[in-house]
Amino acid sequence: PAVTTRMRSGLPWVRSKLAISVDGRTALANGTSQWISGPHSRRDVHRWRARSSAVLTGSGTIVDDDPSLNARREEAGIGADIGIKQPLRAIIDARLRTPLAAKTLSLPGEVLVLTSRSVDDPAAAALRAAGARIETVAGTAEHCDLRAVLVRLAELEINDVWVEAGAGLNGALLQAGLIDELIIYMAPRLLGDAARGMFSVPA
Repeated sequence: PAVTTRMRSGLPWVRSKLAISVDGRTALANGTSQWISGPHSRRDVHRWRARSSAVLTGSGTIVDDDPSLNARREEAGIGADIGIKQPLRAIIDARLRTPLAAKTLSLPGEVLVLTSRSVDDPAAAALRAAGARIETVAGTAEHCDLRAVLVRLAELEINDVWVEAGAGLNGALLQAGLIDELIIYMAPRLLGDAARGMFSVPA
């Protein structure tokens, strides 16, 4: 279905992963969220990463959480006799604020930073030196055009995209009608009204 979607629409199939509390919150007001997920959901996430063509996130998640975004055999429970091809790790970063010391840049596999700035920007050159590939897509000084991002991934023959991001990027993708499937992990906890929601969208 994913390759059919790409060939028919020119866009990859987009799955967004959300770890939430019973009351639909993804993090405390201060951003703390890692304790929501348990070992079983983390194993499933690594399996989804391993089967996806690309893992997509925003620069805010990189800055705040410094995730690896790779597929780890041990955490996925995949035997050593089964090969794992690392998914493309794609970062939407209009302002090129991905830290040069970001964990994901030092891991095996390819990292693609999609920005609305010129590839000749000094920050782009620094990220290239740190191991990333930089490409420019349409957008404003503050935001990349999300459809343009997904069109570019489809041009790279990315059939399915696994999104691991915060409420901002998830909300923008949802509002643009670019999420095909939600994968939700729910923890038996309550975080309350002050906690962060799943999607940040304008009123």
